[in-house]
Amino acid sequence: MTVLEVLRSSADYFAKRKIDNPRLNAEHLLAHVLGRKRLELYLEFERELDEAELAPLRDLVRRRGEGEPLQHLLGTVEFSGHTFLCDKRALVPRPETEELVEKIISDFRFQISDFRILDVGTGNGVIALSLAAKFPDAEVHAVDVSDDALALARENAARLGLSEQVRFAESDLLDAIEGDFDLIVANLPYVSTQDRQSLSREVLHDPETALFAGERGDEIIRQLIEQARARLRTNGLLALEIGLGQSAALSAFLSGKNYHDIESKTDYSGIPRFLFARYG
Repeated sequence: MTVLEVLRSSADYFAKRKIDNPRLNAEHLLAHVLGRKRLELYLEFERELDEAELAPLRDLVRRRGEGEPLQHLLGTVEFSGHTFLCDKRALVPRPETEELVEKIISDFRFQISDFRILDVGTGNGVIALSLAAKFPDAEVHAVDVSDDALALARENAARLGLSEQVRFAESDLLDAIEGDFDLIVANLPYVSTQDRQSLSREVLHDPETALFAGERGDEIIRQLIEQARARLRTNGLLALEIGLGQSAALSAFLSGKNYHDIESKTDYSGIPRFLFARYG
């Protein structure tokens, strides 16, 4: 079979199994197997593939058709201009989380020299490492309750040459944290346990501890809001990614805990997805 024939048959297979963007998935997987960039495939449509190339592709196509995330199969994910390792040890970074990082970088100006950042629930480290790359003079800390996630985050730090700048530690929210910070940022679990059936097959491959927060879905975020007050410097910023329909209640909760300059921002789909608030 030629490259073009393989792409068409793989895309048809994905479409029948209700995989979003079937052709794009097929291109990514074939490029991965061949060691090519995806766009380079367009120059090789007539090339014949041999069995040594088709065999690993068949396995990847089967697994993707069963709902295994594309990022797990590729082993990497692009985020804020960097390539990160990505596997089942941590949540697959979402485009909304990349938007959160973009908003922090573009909307907030940090002038002081000893700027300190804390990323809570770091997962594979994309938030902490992206901010560290953007603010090389900042002292960046990142915590997670999962040893597996922290191991993956440290691997990503080493790949990006940021192991010296970003300090990783195991902590359940801020329980093991000392000192204070100018910015505390978090993409914590915000899915209600009652919404499990509505999640896609791909999302359910993520660790449950990175997805589910409780019956309401905002329980863990509320805990962080409580704890962050003791760890934010005067006028320090708390930046949160939140779930669908949680903005109004969490804004009121922030106000009740004496946060100020509370601001809700939407993602590119127009959904209130981020909360920013200052304390002290």
